[in-house]
Amino acid sequence: MNETAALILLIEDDEQTRRFLKGSLSHKGWRIIEADNGKAGLAMIKNHNPDLVILDLGLPDMDGISVTKRLRQLSEIPVLILSARSQEQNKIMALDAGADDYLTKPFGSGELHARLQALLRRTRRTMPVSEVFVTGLLKVDLAQRKVFIADNEVRITPIEFRLLSILIRQAGLVVTHRQMLKEVWGAEHINDQHYLRIYMGQLRHKLEINPARPRYLMTDVGVGYRLAIDDVVTELAQ
Repeated sequence: MNETAALILLIEDDEQTRRFLKGSLSHKGWRIIEADNGKAGLAMIKNHNPDLVILDLGLPDMDGISVTKRLRQLSEIPVLILSARSQEQNKIMALDAGADDYLTKPFGSGELHARLQALLRRTRRTMPVSEVFVTGLLKVDLAQRKVFIADNEVRITPIEFRLLSILIRQAGLVVTHRQMLKEVWGAEHINDQHYLRIYMGQLRHKLEINPARPRYLMTDVGVGYRLAIDDVVTELAQ
């Protein structure tokens, strides 16, 4: 099955939003099934085995965080949260509950499509140790631990390489501060976000043409970082 044949379960109670999403995603080639509440959505996961789930947090029968936790007991299916709740604590709670990515309303259809493609690629691809990761002018040889911009090698530190590798493993998706800190420095440093600010700032100066307007190393304010891939559209609809 290719990406455009994937089946998406849309769990959203607002009929107008469902209609917009169904039209937009169907136009891109995705297949859509719908549920207007959490219980119905969980039942459809069992009955239809979708490839991806788009989940709204504000459902009439149960909170989206609870749906995510219940869903994780059933399946490892990728979950993208769509929500008008823009507070960083909501994003952190959703990601900690098991969601894979979070997109705040309003959003652009190009951004949504790109995030879904990234989720699907992650679940359908196992990365060999020798794989060379390429997006745009950035190339990373994971086996040789070498990084290139426009075929020019860039010298980065071991910690910078570990941070970059974490982002590559989940390319296109948000990786939380806690996850990055735990993997690189250990659980005792999960609150030391200044570590990340320093090292991610150094990485941007080495890899970005304009560190103030990054092409690759994107910030999801208060939540984490995301490695932009391909031609991901990063500007949300206003």
